[in-house]
Amino acid sequence: MEGLSKSVADLIVYEHPSQSKDVDKAILRELSSLLFKYSQAFDGVVLAYSVEPQDKCARILSGVRPYFGVRLQANMLIFSPKPNMLLEGKVVKLTRESIHCIVLGFSSAIVTDENIRNELKYKSKHGEGVYVSRYHKRHVIKVGAVIRFVVKSLDEEILHISGSLISANTGSVHWLDKYYADAGTDSNKKARRQNEEEVEMQEQVTVGGETLPLVNDHEVKRSKKRRRAEDQ
Repeated sequence: MEGLSKSVADLIVYEHPSQSKDVDKAILRELSSLLFKYSQAFDGVVLAYSVEPQDKCARILSGVRPYFGVRLQANMLIFSPKPNMLLEGKVVKLTRESIHCIVLGFSSAIVTDENIRNELKYKSKHGEGVYVSRYHKRHVIKVGAVIRFVVKSLDEEILHISGSLISANTGSVHWLDKYYADAGTDSNKKARRQNEEEVEMQEQVTVGGETLPLVNDHEVKRSKKRRRAEDQ
């Protein structure tokens, strides 16, 4: 998954003299306050860290309340999603209008219907909503599944991501990892185009250069009955 990176930062942590008896604990407490929050300094969310003190001696700052600064080097794991990156999240809610998921267990993401490609259609099976591919029956998105999506935007304040499933390399991770490479071959692309044409033909018909919706047999029978009643 994209959006994850390691960063090495040289920091100075300032502590009150009252914390001098247990400096290590005070430093860890200070750094822990950065976890799972967006930091402009690191241009992302700090997920984890490890620290190595650089000096055995601390520098005391002059003032009414003299703090002391401890120099250290921190190895950090940063989550920094940017537009057009590919992320993965576990689906927690699914409706006809949107798909909701959780990324890395803490950041929420949503893919709205206008950002879901036409290939993926919403259906209700056994009382549960699912998205199923019109061309690949095994490509199913349901609650509990992990999806791969493209980042559109990030709300840094609430760590909320807006995503898209328009691209062909997005959807169910299980299906993509197992079948996407094969689905991209020339033979399968040709078959997919044929399927698309068949679906379009089933949904509409052209008469005299004008495209009209296809009428099913039930509607035809009703029309015939209506005409007979009018003739009588």
